[in-house]
Amino acid sequence: MFEKIPPNVMIIATTIMAIGMGIVVTTLRAKAAKHPASVKKILLPPVFMSTGAVMFVFPFFRVTGAQFLEAIGVGILFSVVLIWTSKFERKDGNIYLKQSKAFVFILIGLLIIRVIGKIVLSSTIDVGALSGMFWILAFGMIVPWRIAMYLQFKKIQKEVTE
Repeated sequence: MFEKIPPNVMIIATTIMAIGMGIVVTTLRAKAAKHPASVKKILLPPVFMSTGAVMFVFPFFRVTGAQFLEAIGVGILFSVVLIWTSKFERKDGNIYLKQSKAFVFILIGLLIIRVIGKIVLSSTIDVGALSGMFWILAFGMIVPWRIAMYLQFKKIQKEVTE
């Protein structure tokens, strides 16, 4: 199915999708800061994203063990930057995600790094495996980030109730 699509078209299409997703995430993050945070809002994005793992049912997207470790390692590394910029604050009896001016620039920077990485790696790694690796990278980034957010949220929530 995916094997019939020329690699150059796949690279361009997935790059455009990544840029679009980056814009959506940046917009959602800006809007989220205007509403109180909740456990559901923190933990549901990784759950929803996990459905993307279905892609690995198709051999086209499968990765080697080394590729998996590389992708998950880079994702965890990137998550540190997101954890660093995600802080909560109490306002009017609610807990809000603080807006960080740096977050948008960091998100754009990470997106640029991913796009450059995809372009460079597409010459040596099959397009399908590369797509799988970038999904693993994104999942490896969002899970630790959201766990850290959850722990910080619960800590602030506990302080409020004490």
